[in-house]
Order: sequence, then structure tokens, then C-alpha cells
Amino acid sequence: MPEFDLLLRGATVVAENKVRPADIGVADGKIAALEPDLSATAGREVNAAGLHIFPGVIDAHVHFNEPGRADWEGFETGSRAFAAGGGTLFFDMPLNAHPPTIDAEAFDLKLAAARKNSITDFALWGGLVPQNVDRLEELAVRGVVGFKAFMCNSGIDDFPSVDDAALREGMKRSAQLKLPVAVHAESESLTKSLTREKTTHVRTSIRDYLDSRPIAAEREAIRRALDLAGETGCALHVVHVSSGEGVALIAEAKRHGVDVSCETCPHYLLLSEADMERLGAVAKCAPPLRTAAEAEEVWQRVLAGEVTTVGSDHSPSPPEMKADKDFFKVWGGISSVQHTLPLLLACGNRGNEGLSLIAGLLAANVAGRFKLPAKGRVAVGYDADFALVDLRRDFKVRTEDLLYRHRQSPYVGRTLRGKVVRTILRGETIFLDDKMVAKPAGRLVKPAS
Repeated sequence: MPEFDLLLRGATVVAENKVRPADIGVADGKIAALEPDLSATAGREVNAAGLHIFPGVIDAHVHFNEPGRADWEGFETGSRAFAAGGGTLFFDMPLNAHPPTIDAEAFDLKLAAARKNSITDFALWGGLVPQNVDRLEELAVRGVVGFKAFMCNSGIDDFPSVDDAALREGMKRSAQLKLPVAVHAESESLTKSLTREKTTHVRTSIRDYLDSRPIAAEREAIRRALDLAGETGCALHVVHVSSGEGVALIAEAKRHGVDVSCETCPHYLLLSEADMERLGAVAKCAPPLRTAAEAEEVWQRVLAGEVTTVGSDHSPSPPEMKADKDFFKVWGGISSVQHTLPLLLACGNRGNEGLSLIAGLLAANVAGRFKLPAKGRVAVGYDADFALVDLRRDFKVRTEDLLYRHRQSPYVGRTLRGKVVRTILRGETIFLDDKMVAKPAGRLVKPAS
């Protein structure tokens, strides 16, 4: 009998702490051996010479909008695009699904849809809104990875923002349940006031929108969230941090004992407000894009180890929702889940140290922060989830190659280096040479208790 189900030969393996040549033996969906020149037999062998094997991308921040708004994306198209970018596990946010994932019934609806349609493994965020603080336990029992709250208007009527009182109570309960709270940190009072000021005077351009959501709004909300996390003992995860100041506040709080982590996104590293003014609605997001100097500051803080994870914040919509002349009414969300890994490769030095950093940001750190012990590392005993990348290969992001339900991306026309040629989930190839080669078989991944 073969010793392994699958044997990957001749690759360069990228871990969060080392890059080295090795063969990988896989048995029963797990990594069973990892060493150079394995002398073994296998049911299937893959010649991976010339390729780098990264841990499969874990994206802790996507909006696939199912059930209820699958016409915006859906698990089928979203997970296909994700797999094409080397993705093997995504965390779906509780909004913009309808109903949002704020109770057990809504969780069950989303779980059924994901099991039916997802190519990759998945985890689910629960929502934290004012009306469900007493229902967080039923979501925890179902297996959510944590609870997501908005500190400003979410843009979705059935997912209201939390004030400090509701956030404090939600954090207290989350701490008891030993699950983190993730926050969209922008000040509701400041963004609402500035938006009213602009729109009252019919100042609704892209520049007006940018000015209505300044770094000060992010800074103020992050400070309040950190204070509440310190007070309640809750683990806090600040999503899509867009400014160096925001990262610095989080790093300082962490040094003073607050259990906090933070995420940024490729668009805050590679795009600027000048790109939003040039590209228009396809580049609208919240918090908005910042200056090129600010993007560089965030990247320097990534290099300094002050950013824990990078997520796509993939948030698509039908094209007609991106078409209003009033930029405040345009749906804010960037589609990028298909290219997170090559986009991060484009950010800076791709030497071995840079590759290991990326493996941490896109996999190991995510799994560690959210207590997923079998995921995120190319190491013996872990799930055999891999992204095989040809770092010598350039490719242009083209509209016709996008696998999203709506083929929109601010990166169309950009040339990237680092082509994902194969994605493997639990030892089975799901994407190969620009083609999906698997049917939906994703599993729910729950945090360790």
C-alpha cells in the first residue's frame, strides 16, 4: 500500500518562520511528512519543482451575502474566486446576509447555504447588535468564531450599530464565552455629522466623501473600543485598519496588556485616495482609502509586526448599486478576494523574510488568533491546505478572468507577479491551471473550546 495519498515533490515550502525546500506527504487530508527528498510511495504525486507552497489563505473578513442577497455574490461564486487565489478557509461576516447572523435560526440558514455551495472550508462570524446581546450564547454554541459589531452606521438596516453601552455589554458576554469581538471602528457621531454637513450643501463628490470619514473618526473609535476591551477583559479584533495612527494605538494598548489584534487590507497598502478619485465607485470603501504616504505608513507597521492579519474585506454589490452620481449613495465595498495573496506579494520585498511574513499574515496568525488548531501552517499534523504559487510568473488582472458574480475590481489592468497555479484543500486539488476542478465540499470550521 502507498505510504501517502498525495506526495508533493521538489517545492519550496513557505512557513511563517522559515522558507525551505521540502517534499510533503499527505495522508487522510493531513500533512503526514515534511522533509527533503522523501523516500516514499503515494497514490498521487505532484511535481512542484520551481513552485512555492504557501499555507492555504485564511481570509477572516469576507461578505458573501448569503442567504438573502446571493445576487450580490453568494457562496458559490465567492468561494470559487477565493479558491482561485489560493484560498482554503474564509470567515463570512454576519452582514450583508438577510437575515443577518444574529441568532441561532439565522446561523442555521447560513450554514445550510454554505454547506451546499462553498468550494472551500468556512467559518462564520456572529453579529453583535443592540437587540441580541442576550443571544450571543446560542451563536457560540453553534460555533461562531466571534462577534462582529459596527461602531458606525453599517449601511444595512437590519444590522444596526452599537453604542458604548451595548458594546460594553456585548464584550462582557463575549469575554465569558471566551470569544473575540471584532469592530468596524469609525465614530458614528463624527461621520454622521460630517456627512450631514456635506450632503446638506449638495457636496456629494468623491472628495466630499473622503473628507467625511477622516482618520480622526477611526482614531476616536479605536480608542473607545480599546478602553472597553481593557475594562471588560474581552479579546478585541479591529478590522480593516486604514491608518498608521490606528495601528499604533492598537500596538500601544497591546503592550499595556489589552488582548487586541488588528487587520488591514490590501487596498490600504496598495491604493490611495488618488486611486479612488481616478477609479470611482469600484474603489469606494469604509474607512476610505488614504493618502499614498499613509499607505506606506501602514505597510511599515506591517513590517514591524504590529498588524496581525490581512483580510480582503471583499464586499461586492450589483453594478447598479455602484452607479449613483451622489457618491455618498454608492455602495461601499471592494471586490478583491481572488487576488489577496498576489496583491500582498506586490507590497514589498519578496525575499524569504517577506514570504514568511505573508504566510503569517494570511494564514498562521489568523488561525492562531481565532483558535483554529488544525489550520494555517505547513507542518506535520495540520490540514493539507496549500496554495502553490509560481513566483516567477507575471499576470494581468483582467475582467474576463474574475470569478465574482459581478466582475468588478479596482485592480483590473494591474500586472501582478506570483501566480497561483494550484489550490489544495485537505489533500484534494480544488483549483488547477485557471480551472475549478472540484464541487462544493466545504466544511464548517469551529474554534477550539
